[in-house]
Amino acid sequence: MKLLLLGTTGYHPNERRHTPCLLLPECGVMLDAGTGFFRAFDAIETDRLDVFLSHTHLDHVVGLTYLFNLLQCRPGLSVRVHALPEKLEAIERHLFSEHLFPKRPPYEAVPIADETAIAGGGRLTHFPLEHAGGSLGFRLDWPRRSMAYVTDTTATDDAPYREHIQGVDLLVHECYFGDDAAGWARKTHHSHTTPVARLAKAAEAKRLLLVHLNPLSEADDPIDLETARAIFPRTTIGEDGMAIEF
Repeated sequence: MKLLLLGTTGYHPNERRHTPCLLLPECGVMLDAGTGFFRAFDAIETDRLDVFLSHTHLDHVVGLTYLFNLLQCRPGLSVRVHALPEKLEAIERHLFSEHLFPKRPPYEAVPIADETAIAGGGRLTHFPLEHAGGSLGFRLDWPRRSMAYVTDTTATDDAPYREHIQGVDLLVHECYFGDDAAGWARKTHHSHTTPVARLAKAAEAKRLLLVHLNPLSEADDPIDLETARAIFPRTTIGEDGMAIEF
């Protein structure tokens, strides 16, 4: 299974990274729709795209306004957007307000189910995360592989969502800050390096991929990878354009 990282920063794009967007091209599954969405145009390998939104902060949903270009490039592609009902309503009312973006793209809004079947005999489930306004994490399971996506929350050793990520082959987790900004992580409901690595170890994940990095840094290593690897050796910093096989 291949995961494409189309956007790996948060809040706003910078010269190196776009905001959250992950694509499983063989499955037609996208996780969040940030500014990296435009990179999916040539990468989707299916006739249907299912977009699952963790929440509706602008850095995670603005890519939905790019759908017209996607559909022009991919005639016949059907698009479904899955989110909690109140999040879908917020998108309809605000993102596609006549004063902001007056023409709604042709997609189907789908209240997210407790379990959704995905290509390859897989299933996607979701779990709540603590974040301002609320957020969801996702777990994707196939017969011989699994992954989880956790963004916009504060990692702790005893995070309530640990049970939902237990034993995954690939844990994709936000790491907005390094440990030197732990106070900012708590203040903004985001995560920093050491607790994320500890959580991956406690959950017995096979690999850890760090995303939703602070856009104020365009460095190769904005979160001190050595610290993370001292706790959880199989840690990688996500980079826009990266393809991960798991």
